[in-house]
Amino acid sequence: MTFVIIGGDAAGMSAASRARRLAPDMEIIVLEQTFDVSYSACSMPYNIAEPGIDMENLVVRKADVFIAKNKINLLTGHRVTAIDRGAKKVSGITIEGALFAFDYDTLFIATGAAPVIPQLPGFDRPEVMALKSLAQGKIIKSYIKQHQVKTAVIVGMGYIALEMCEAFEKRQIKTSMVKPGPVFLPWLPSDLADVIYKELIDNGIDIYSGHEIKKIESTDTGVRVVCEDLELDADMVLAAIGVKPCSELAGAAGLELGISDAIAVDPYLKTSDENIYSAGDCADAYHVVTDNKCWIPLALRANRAGWAVADNVCGTPARVPGVAGTSVFKVFSLEVARSGLTFKEAQNAGFDPVENVIESQSRAHSQTDSTPIYVNMVADKKTGRLLGAQMVGNEGVAHRINAVAVALHSKMTVEDFFQTDLAYAPPFGPVWDPLLTAANQLLKKL
Repeated sequence: MTFVIIGGDAAGMSAASRARRLAPDMEIIVLEQTFDVSYSACSMPYNIAEPGIDMENLVVRKADVFIAKNKINLLTGHRVTAIDRGAKKVSGITIEGALFAFDYDTLFIATGAAPVIPQLPGFDRPEVMALKSLAQGKIIKSYIKQHQVKTAVIVGMGYIALEMCEAFEKRQIKTSMVKPGPVFLPWLPSDLADVIYKELIDNGIDIYSGHEIKKIESTDTGVRVVCEDLELDADMVLAAIGVKPCSELAGAAGLELGISDAIAVDPYLKTSDENIYSAGDCADAYHVVTDNKCWIPLALRANRAGWAVADNVCGTPARVPGVAGTSVFKVFSLEVARSGLTFKEAQNAGFDPVENVIESQSRAHSQTDSTPIYVNMVADKKTGRLLGAQMVGNEGVAHRINAVAVALHSKMTVEDFFQTDLAYAPPFGPVWDPLLTAANQLLKKL
């Protein structure tokens, strides 16, 4: 049996490695268009912040290790351009320009996601960069050093944009953020978003929401981001609007695409073709709260789904549970986390949501170094079911959100969650944990 995998990062290499353990004699071919496999993409902003640390430190495992140790036919610099489902063949071109083709019995598409780049004049300039792949991270880090970058404009205000603010400021790069939307962080209640806004301002970040971008043009010293009513000069621009699934190859092959044009898969990660699987940032998933399809690119999901694909290919049916959209990121001294649905998302999903926002403390009141924790919790008024939560604070947020994730996977009610036996010690939290306080206050609305 020949198992061909398109894409050599999280989902692809997880599937390849597990398939080799399960089926020592299987022919496994991995086709990766870049020269980087198995690296920590989420660590790139923090690496860019440290000029003395090589970006290669983020590589978890090099290609030659997979080839020598796992006996995987891993071919880097191989870009697949077509899938012939009838002939069960993939074809493409190498970085040197040579054509290739491989037959498959089972195919796994793990092509990931790509940055969204506005189709506006000037966004193709060399001073304009995006951050998704290791190669892009290397380009940014090299550009900062070679051009002695002192000013930067970030287009967008998502997770990567916020993390890169800190990275730039650590490199003493004066940073401005700009986006067309008028609301700073629309997925957060204003009470929580204001905390993050203040943290950015206090750290010297200039924030410009509600400015429609027209173009990027060259100046004598760098580039200028031109908006309808604003112009921002900088040495470089980071496009951090978001990402989109790399599903064009699958779509061209006639595979069904779903929400956000991600590749549609069933709970076993199988596409609309019984011989083709897909997982990772290019594929959709089921949401544990709504049971509906969603597209939420997550690192853990990609690795877990890669394992499941290998199990299925090797004859052990593996169904992958849905996602809760649990995520956390750092903004200077703040931890920002979420799991499940926001109030608006709950409305759109057909629930009758209620929400509350509480302010608590990260430690017991006797601890002089305690800091505020803000919690927004959402529930369904009809059933009392917990639907989601968002949290902001200087400490104790990143791991607390995991309790919400477990509750969502277990479809707990707010009352059930309020009765959970959470740990307590003064250095780690008040006797009534902030999440329990939020649940108790939300019960009053239910």
